[in-house]
Amino acid sequence: MSAVPLPALPDERLAAGAARLAARHAGRLSAETVQGLLTDSYRRLAETASVTTHLVVLAERLTAERLDALAHNQGTPGSGLPRVLFVCSHNAGRSQLAAALLQHRAAGRVTASSAGTHPKPEIEPHIAQVLSEAGADPAGAFPKPLTDEVVHAADIVITMGCGDACPVVPGRRYLDWPVADPDGAPIEVVRQIRDDINTRITDLLAGLPST
Repeated sequence: MSAVPLPALPDERLAAGAARLAARHAGRLSAETVQGLLTDSYRRLAETASVTTHLVVLAERLTAERLDALAHNQGTPGSGLPRVLFVCSHNAGRSQLAAALLQHRAAGRVTASSAGTHPKPEIEPHIAQVLSEAGADPAGAFPKPLTDEVVHAADIVITMGCGDACPVVPGRRYLDWPVADPDGAPIEVVRQIRDDINTRITDLLAGLPST
């Protein structure tokens, strides 16, 4: 009996991405799971996108993060690096700064990610500059929707102004960082917000197990 063909994806380039992701997770996650998440990621990003030029590329990157989280969830409890998830409303400023700074400063000790409960179409304009000034890599940052896989894979969830929309999963460590919102702020203020977050990351890293 032949296999039932998978449903068509919105773009033939997505089909190529699905094949790449399926090969990466061969033996762990099915092709159907990969394609389902990729299609869902594409649709979620398309809902808020103001420019669709890079939508296919972003959908594949979002799906890669979701698949890594899903594979982590299906692994041995407590295995792998600690995972820290930063959540804010729009994933365009605070949570992007926090994830990039933590990833930079942790030097391979943690996996950091970010998401928004209501993501904006694009990152706030000064975020990339202030990250570069701090030595962190801003390349590839884009607002991402909050998904179940990423929430359930997190060991620590740090909320930053998302209110009642912030996720709550039993068994996770939760922190709330009352950090100012850089939305529309001049770069001097965004630098202050970055430095505030950096100070909090110092305390966070001090409490994580050393490798």
